[in-house]
Amino acid sequence: MNSWRAYTVWGIGVFAYLVAVLQRTSFGVVGLEAADRFHAGGAALSAFTVLQLVVYASLQIPVGILVDRFGSRVMVAAGAVFMALGQLQIAEAESVVTGIIGRMLVGMGDAMTFVSVLRLVPLWFSGRRSPLMSQLTGVIGQLGQLVSVIPFLALLRATGWSQAFMSLAALSVLVVVLVLTLLRNAPPGTKVEPEGEPEGTRAVLAAAWRQPGTRLGMWSHFTVQFSGNVFALMWGFPFMVAGQGYDAQTAAGLMSFFVVVAIIAGPPMGRFVARYPLRRSTLVLAICALTAAVWIAVLLVPGHAPVWLMAVLVAVLALGGPSSMIGFDFARTFNPSHRLGTATGIVNIGGFVAALLTMFLVGYLLDLQHALGLSPQGLYSLDAFRVALSVQLLVLGGGVLALIRVRRKVRRNLAAQNVRVAPLREVWADYRARRR
Repeated sequence: MNSWRAYTVWGIGVFAYLVAVLQRTSFGVVGLEAADRFHAGGAALSAFTVLQLVVYASLQIPVGILVDRFGSRVMVAAGAVFMALGQLQIAEAESVVTGIIGRMLVGMGDAMTFVSVLRLVPLWFSGRRSPLMSQLTGVIGQLGQLVSVIPFLALLRATGWSQAFMSLAALSVLVVVLVLTLLRNAPPGTKVEPEGEPEGTRAVLAAAWRQPGTRLGMWSHFTVQFSGNVFALMWGFPFMVAGQGYDAQTAAGLMSFFVVVAIIAGPPMGRFVARYPLRRSTLVLAICALTAAVWIAVLLVPGHAPVWLMAVLVAVLALGGPSSMIGFDFARTFNPSHRLGTATGIVNIGGFVAALLTMFLVGYLLDLQHALGLSPQGLYSLDAFRVALSVQLLVLGGGVLALIRVRRKVRRNLAAQNVRVAPLREVWADYRARRR
């Protein structure tokens, strides 16, 4: 563990995840081009990403069980194969149905990647180093979104739709070769099986779900990640270009800023989690509050939002990526290694279920306002976006309530083990007393 070989294995896994993020976000930056190619309205356009995420989310628990059984190497390679097939399908698709089939294949392959890569971390790195390596996994993987915003978009405009998506398929083929050649599931001699008789699939799933720490991780992931996904994967680019009236270069710059902030914020969050493990949920709740406040400011500001305010929104949404990794840290610390893939899959469902629900609702509300004549300035007018995007606040509020409820149960269990989480007012009072 913690050796050069560990970093090599981890590096291959992170590259596979980076390519998966590129495949996942590639459609978000070509939303307007896709609308023209497929002659799609708001609901039909959102269906591409919504159904992709439906497949992604529905496969998280099965993939978690499979990665516990077969290991990361097989699952990451299989995921890359599905993503290559999906991008080849999209490259040739000319109708909404055939395009959606391609995105669903991409979602299937994407679903197999992150959980499998994240499972490598506690097997190749010591417990003290795991939170930071998990954060770095998520942060470096988000560079795939930066590739989709700048090089991929430039490639599409230079070579055309088919050639650009074929290039993405070729990257996944490269991942298959690297994974089968260099990636290994665990260091030699490492045992990840449970003591005694092996648990069956139902027993593993039930045990992971019964653990309140797993559910705390799921609701943490639900609340902090979904809004950034809605923005980056589907509605951010149309909102800024068609709604706010920004030019494509400004919107691409803000999307790039999203990735930069996520990269910068990841390591400090990893160190915070490692140093203050009992304050992880507090950090999640603080970011939720900040997200709600900034969205309210952007949606209520008269006229078009100034670029600086949009940059603040982008920066706050970007915190959702690294902070969502806290959910996986809950899975890691509350579950044994032989259930880690299953628990991680349960956690990973949270943010993507919230995202796909919100994406669909935004598209539906845009179409509904247009059909009722409530958006005379067009389907993607600023006023229509204000109404549609405000649905995020309802999803966020529901997630926060569920998180607080399960956190109380986790803290009761910790108290039964003589681990007390002091209220913040006591911590602040102790800090002031020490300063005196």
